[in-house]
Amino acid sequence: MRHALAARRFLSYPSGPVPTPIPIFPKALSEPASLALDDGTRQRSWETLDLRVRRLVRWLRDDLGLAADAHIASLVGNRAEAVECVLGALCAGLWITPVNHHLRADEIAHVLADSGARAVLADRAHCDAARAAGATRIVCIEDELEAVLAHGAAATLDAAGPAGGTMIYTSGTTGRPKGVRRTKPATLEAALGVWRRAGTSIGLDGSGPHLVTGPLHHAAPLLFAIYDLLNGAPMIVMPRWDEAQALALLRERRVHHTHLVPTMFVRLLRLPEAARDAFAAPDLHLVLHGAAPVAASVKERMIAWWGPLLVEYWGGTESGVVTLVDSNEWLAHAGTVGRALPHWEVFAVDDDGRRLPPGEIGALYSRHRDLAEPFVYHRDADKTARAYLEPGVLTLGDVGFVDADGFVYLCDRKSNMIISGGVNIYPAEIEQVLIAHPAVADVGVFGIPDDEWGESVKAAVQLVEGCAASDAIEADILAFARTHLAGYKVPRSIDFEAELPRHPTGKLLIRRLRDRYWQGRERRI
Repeated sequence: MRHALAARRFLSYPSGPVPTPIPIFPKALSEPASLALDDGTRQRSWETLDLRVRRLVRWLRDDLGLAADAHIASLVGNRAEAVECVLGALCAGLWITPVNHHLRADEIAHVLADSGARAVLADRAHCDAARAAGATRIVCIEDELEAVLAHGAAATLDAAGPAGGTMIYTSGTTGRPKGVRRTKPATLEAALGVWRRAGTSIGLDGSGPHLVTGPLHHAAPLLFAIYDLLNGAPMIVMPRWDEAQALALLRERRVHHTHLVPTMFVRLLRLPEAARDAFAAPDLHLVLHGAAPVAASVKERMIAWWGPLLVEYWGGTESGVVTLVDSNEWLAHAGTVGRALPHWEVFAVDDDGRRLPPGEIGALYSRHRDLAEPFVYHRDADKTARAYLEPGVLTLGDVGFVDADGFVYLCDRKSNMIISGGVNIYPAEIEQVLIAHPAVADVGVFGIPDDEWGESVKAAVQLVEGCAASDAIEADILAFARTHLAGYKVPRSIDFEAELPRHPTGKLLIRRLRDRYWQGRERRI
């Protein structure tokens, strides 16, 4: 009775204009019984998915009492409910932060506290992590939430109602994660249109199944898949990456679109020759990739194997996709990350912020043609201001150039951020941990080339006086790091230096350490 009354309260409009109902998925009307979402264990038809999302919207608003622009978080593996939680928040007008469940408890605690999450939606596998992070309102997916999604009352969505958004956390050069809030449309109807057009602009037109190969707490795998889903593409979610299974799914499920990172290319190319020769996926016609540098030799081998299906993008959590390049253009302009999409302009500037002519290297800035503030960093106005050269003109921290034909090339990064396997890793956080080891007098962390991961984490350490470099001390420092850092942030190895190079002001000259590993390379990221 309580649920029924709550539903009536929400669905009644005592004053004001009569709401205009809006569909989430048009296929819920045209193809209600056909497959919309499949994680290998749980399947949803378009009708079922639509109903479950509407039930979640009503529950978030009525039972949890969340008003528009409130924040929630999800701590969920790659499963159908991860997608439902995001869609429910978007349609309820809420901000949702999908949390990286590989983080340590204190890292998760920071994200939850900084975001102001009123509730954490977690599956059983990650409820303990939510509790360890100090979350006070944890909603178990399999228990409390499933009862709502299976039997609760459903909301009628108003076209003029508020739209929600994802607030993904990305670290800054200080190593402290910051929530990124992109500017969102005022109404749900407008937002659905924007998300669908965002998909179409990069080839995610809903024409056939979309395979999710990466973690749904990362911006690119999550948002690309949702754009395609909203355009009508059934979503197939891999619980975890497995190269042999990926080939089987691409073939058997007649996948049209997917997103990969260069590490996945490397692992696919390492499959036995017989497995590679036997692979055929005639329905596959778009493989988006980005998030990390790709070795030219790796990309060339993938194009030779799969054909000209690879489309590389450049952008970030802050901006979304800024540039795009298909396989044929890339082969003709080796190393480019493409040309700007129609609503962006990309240019390089010198140290004084003046535009540089074609071919000259400088800090890369991107101008959005319609928005004065495409994004903000949550609760950090100063950091937001530093990201903008002028209204609508932002930087992702990359250094490069734009040629006379508008093709963008990346050369380096202003920050020392490491991208390993598509994941952003920030050295300052690692340095702060390593310096606490009793044998470490000084430390610098940087990325070095890695054919599989793009980059891997290297530490340069100056030991305290009286402590000699050895395999044992290296093992001890790395073991110490593992107790304080998520596994992917732990350095792969350590270089012991007699003295680290520092400027008289105290600034560590990290490039002197890292350049020895990047000599002879066209790109330094």
